[in-house]
Amino acid sequence: MSTGTTPGTLTLHIGHEEVAIRRRYEVASILNDILVAVWFIVGSVMFFSDDWTVTGTWCFLIGSIELLIRPVIRLFRHLHIQRVRSSSENGEVTDSAQDF
Repeated sequence: MSTGTTPGTLTLHIGHEEVAIRRRYEVASILNDILVAVWFIVGSVMFFSDDWTVTGTWCFLIGSIELLIRPVIRLFRHLHIQRVRSSSENGEVTDSAQDF
């Protein structure tokens, strides 16, 4: 039985909407990572002065909360893609190895 493709050919069918969704969530994840770095850098600098220790501690707390947001973004992306695919053939969501 011939499928009309040459051996070793890989054909991927990804809808335009799914690509747009993945890009939006990737941007959100990148922005979140930048915010995490900013909070921890600012908090670290504040620890050089005893007067800024409390404020620096708050920056570390905010940075820690931002770390929690990353898996939440991934979960929302997964659920969003699953909803989009539910109207297609199998509704299965596969994530890439470079998960953000």
